[in-house]
Amino acid sequence: MSSNKTVIVNGRFLVPGTEQPVLSGYMTIENDLITYIGEIEPVIEEGTQTIDGSRLLFMPGLVNTHGHTAMSLLRGYGDDMVLQNWLQEKMWPMEEKFTGDDVYWGTSLSVLEMLKGGTTTFLDMYDHMDRVAEVTELSGIRAVLMRGVIGLCPEDVQNHKLAEAVAFARNWHGKADGRITTMISPHAPYTCPPEFFVKFVQAAHDLDLPMHTHMSETRREVEQNAEDYGLRPVAHLEKLGMFTRPSLVAHGVHLTDEEIEILARYNVGVSHNPGSNLKLASGVARVPELLRAGVTVSLGTDGAASNNNLDMFEEMRLAALIHKGVSGDPTAVPAPEALLMATEYGAQSIFLDRVGRLAPGMKADFIALDIDQPHFLPHTDLLSHAVYSASAKDVAHVWVDGKQVVKHGQCLTLDEEQIRRKAQETFEGLLKR
Repeated sequence: MSSNKTVIVNGRFLVPGTEQPVLSGYMTIENDLITYIGEIEPVIEEGTQTIDGSRLLFMPGLVNTHGHTAMSLLRGYGDDMVLQNWLQEKMWPMEEKFTGDDVYWGTSLSVLEMLKGGTTTFLDMYDHMDRVAEVTELSGIRAVLMRGVIGLCPEDVQNHKLAEAVAFARNWHGKADGRITTMISPHAPYTCPPEFFVKFVQAAHDLDLPMHTHMSETRREVEQNAEDYGLRPVAHLEKLGMFTRPSLVAHGVHLTDEEIEILARYNVGVSHNPGSNLKLASGVARVPELLRAGVTVSLGTDGAASNNNLDMFEEMRLAALIHKGVSGDPTAVPAPEALLMATEYGAQSIFLDRVGRLAPGMKADFIALDIDQPHFLPHTDLLSHAVYSASAKDVAHVWVDGKQVVKHGQCLTLDEEQIRRKAQETFEGLLKR
């Protein structure tokens, strides 16, 4: 394979968690990997592409660890509602009408929004997942995909859904040049009866894959679990064997000290979705306590129907701000920690060990922000600016796996005009069905 080499010169690079979190200098990309980052100018051979980074801030691509991409079609369709009513009256009736084509265009809309906004990896738990994988393959984004399964149905339907989940996980794991990995995903302990949930644990063992589920999102959900099964969700999932697999849970809003300890003991990651949790009034997760206990906390947007955008900069900012406000401690989640939650911790929580950092040997998944703008000046602390001042609209360029997929704010891999048109047409079609 002939080397495809690019050197970024005169750039500023965010490397949180190191002695020098904002580094000025150079970064070399060869094929799909970062091979050098540092202050000393590397030897630039003839024919090597160079990029002038003087007005840009480079950082790891953002990692969105929980979402339902096709739900962008339901953005604004049901707002300011209690979660269960929102699901039962608005979301589930519409989602029952979704075809594979609907999922394809909803996912295309989300992936377009995410790439243009600096998200280079996303997790998706939904139905018609082959179509989600098609969009992933076409767009150049990285994704962890799974067939999310609700088990409130007859046994023959349950078995069909489980077979679909297993087939999808087996067929797509490692595809799209390795950009797609898969997991096993029962929707939630309150939507999957215990004996059905256990079948997913067994499938995860059989396929040697991690697991993902919604957990402890609302107080009512936790109370219902205790009424139905005599256990709160964490102990319930522990009993069902989920934590014998590498696991990530979404939300984890209502947790006791003892439950946090159990999650830490089993290395269970938590995808913190501050925007969605605030909008649905689910509450505020105990993120400072989770981090102190050694739990890997990452960030997710959830679906665009409960957020209502997929701007991971907004989630970073919220994660840094709300825990200060709730705790009365301005140091609760500092900017570097919020940035790690959106990048390195995100990659760790979805079991991607070469994603989430700018360092030699890591995948070349990175983005460039245009910092030659009023809200980035003066350049006092660019890491702080990335968390407290930036938004998705500041993303100028995006690379995934060493390939540029967004240039000067334009997506190079997807037809934006077509996607915008088809998304609107698809929603209007759903209303008529």
